Amino acid sequence: MEAKSSRIIIFGAGGRVGRAAVAEARRRGHEVTTTGRADGNVTDPAAVARLAAGHDAAIVAVYDAGTRPGEFFPAVARALAEGLPAAGVKRLVSVGLASVLPTASGDLLMDTPGYPQEWREFYVGHGAGTEALRTAAPQALDWVVLSPAGDFDHEGESSGRYALTPAATDSRITPADFARALLDEVEVPTLHQTHAGVSAV
Repeated sequence: MEAKSSRIIIFGAGGRVGRAAVAEARRRGHEVTTTGRADGNVTDPAAVARLAAGHDAAIVAVYDAGTRPGEFFPAVARALAEGLPAAGVKRLVSVGLASVLPTASGDLLMDTPGYPQEWREFYVGHGAGTEALRTAAPQALDWVVLSPAGDFDHEGESSGRYALTPAATDSRITPADFARALLDEVEVPTLHQTHAGVSAV
C-alpha cells in the first residue's frame, strides 16, 4: 500500500543530502517545501514555526561553517523543538553524524583508534545538538536523528537498499539510499527519540 502524500519541509535543501531528500520525497509524490539560509534563521524558533506552518513533517540537514558547532547545532535543536510543534509539525527526521554513534563494541566511532581527531569539535558539536533535542523536544514532536553509519559514498551507484547498523569506519552509503531511509522514517516512523546509523546493503 502506498504511503499517503504529505507536506514535507526540508531545511538545508541545497546541500547534497538535502537535494537527495528533495528528489526522493518528490519521487514518492509528496509536496515539498525547500528552505535555505535566505529563507530564515533555523536557530530562531519563530522563523522555524513560520516556515514549517502547514506541513506534516520536517527533514533537517543544515550546517553553518561560520558558527562554532557547539553553539550552532544545539541552537538549531532548541529552535526545532520549539518551532515545529508551534507550527503543528509532528515528525522530525534530522541528519546527524556517524562520529558520535556507538560502534559494535559500544565505543563511539570518534573514540576508536586511528579515527581523525582534527574535526573533533565538529563531532562533539553535532552530538550536543542531538542531546539538546533530547532535552528540549516536547512529547508532541516525534523525532529521530539518522546518519550514515560511516560516511557518504558520493561516487558510487545507489543499490536501492539500506540497513540500520552500528557505526563502522568502513561503512558507506550513497546520498540517494540515505534519502530513502529519511523518507521511510517520515512515512512510517519506526525510530523514536534516538540516533541511528544507516549503511548500504
